[in-house]
Amino acid sequence: MDGSDAQKAPGPQALHTGLGKAELIAMVAGLMTLNAMAIDIMLPALSQIAEATGLTTAGSAPDNRQQWIIFAYVLGFGAPQLLWGPITDRFGRRAPLFVGLIGYMVVSLLCVLVKDFWVLLGFRFLQGLFSSGARIVASAVVRDLFAGRAMASFMSLVMTIFMIVPIVAPAFGQLILTVAPWEGIFIWLAIWGAVMLVWTWLRLPETLPSEARRPLNLTSAMDAYLSVLRTRASLGYMCASGIVFGALFAFIASSEQVFRQVFGQGDSFALWFAGIAGVMAVANFTNSRLVQRIGMRRISHTALILFTAISAGLAISTWLFGEIFVVFFPLFAVAFGCFGLMGSNFSALAMEPLGKIAGTASAAYGFATTLASGLIGALIGAQFNGSTIPLMLGFVALGATSLVIVLITENGRLFSTR
Repeated sequence: MDGSDAQKAPGPQALHTGLGKAELIAMVAGLMTLNAMAIDIMLPALSQIAEATGLTTAGSAPDNRQQWIIFAYVLGFGAPQLLWGPITDRFGRRAPLFVGLIGYMVVSLLCVLVKDFWVLLGFRFLQGLFSSGARIVASAVVRDLFAGRAMASFMSLVMTIFMIVPIVAPAFGQLILTVAPWEGIFIWLAIWGAVMLVWTWLRLPETLPSEARRPLNLTSAMDAYLSVLRTRASLGYMCASGIVFGALFAFIASSEQVFRQVFGQGDSFALWFAGIAGVMAVANFTNSRLVQRIGMRRISHTALILFTAISAGLAISTWLFGEIFVVFFPLFAVAFGCFGLMGSNFSALAMEPLGKIAGTASAAYGFATTLASGLIGALIGAQFNGSTIPLMLGFVALGATSLVIVLITENGRLFSTR
C-alpha cells in the first residue's frame, strides 16, 4: 500500500453519525480488555485457585504449574483466531462479535463451578477461544477504517486506554478477593462481557460492506492466508512480534512469583505491577503523538534494540551483584515500556498491505502474537528458579532473535522513514 492508499482509507466519519472517534477508541479498547482482564485480574488469585482446585495444598510453596491458568487461556486465544478471521471476512464484523461475547460470558460462569484444576484449564482454553473472536473483530474494524501511520496512531490511543486494565486489574482482583472467593473474579468477567455485548449491539455499526465480503470455504481461506505469508512485511513483523512478545507473557505468568519470592514484595505486588503497566501506557500515548511525524519503523526498531540491551544489562548486573530491587524495578519498567513503542507499530506494519482481507490478516497476526508468544512465554516462565536471571536471559534471546527477523524483513536496513 502506498501513501495514496493510506490517505484514501476511510475514517470514523464513515461510521454511523452517533459513533465518533472517542467512543470508537473506547469501544475497541473495551473489547480488547476482555483478554487483558481474563489474564491480569487472575494474577493475585493464582495460588488460591491452584489450592482450591487441588493442584497444591494449603501452606505449600507456589507450583510453577499454576502458570497454566494463564497459558491455557492464551493457547485458547491464539490458534482459533485462524478460524475467526475468515468467518469475519465472510459474515461481517457484528455477528461473529456477538457469538464471541456470549460464549465468553457463558464459559466465565462455568469456571465458577469447577473444582478440578485440569477441568478449569479446559474451560480457560474455551474462554480464550471466544475472547479471540472479539479481539479479531476489534482489530478488523480498525483496519476497515484506517491504514498506515493513521492506524498506528489510532491503535496507540486505544492501547493507552487499554493499558489502564493491567494497571488496575491486579489490584481489582485483590479487592474482589477481600469480599468474595476466587470465583468472584470469573463472575466479574461475565459481567464485563455482558457490558460489551450490550454496548456493541446498540452502538457498533457493520464496517464491512456486503460487496467486500469473501466466500467462506477452504480454498478462499487458504488463498487469504497465503497472501499474508507471501507479503514480506506482514510475515516478517508477525514473526518478530510473536517472538519478542513471549517475554511479556513470561513475565505476566511469573510476576507474582518474582515479586513475592525474589523480592519479598507480595503484599504490594499489585502496586509494582501497576507501575510497570503505567510505563507501558505512557509509552503507548507517546507513540500516538510521535508516530505520524517520526514513523513506525524508527520508533519500533529503536524500542526493540533498547529492550534487548536493558534485558542484557539486568542479567549481567544480577549475576554480578545479586537481586537488588531498587536497580531491577526501574530498569525493568523501562524495558517493558518498549512494548508500548513496538506493539501498535509492528501491528500496523504487518496489517498495512492487507486491507482487503483485514479479518484474515488480523487473525494471522493475532495467531502469531498470542499462540507463539504464549508457548514461548510458557517455556521461559517454567525456567523460574527463584532468580530473575533465567527470565532476563530469555528476554535477551527473544529480543535478539526478533531483531534479526526485522533486519531480514527490511533487507538489512533499520530506522527507515517508509
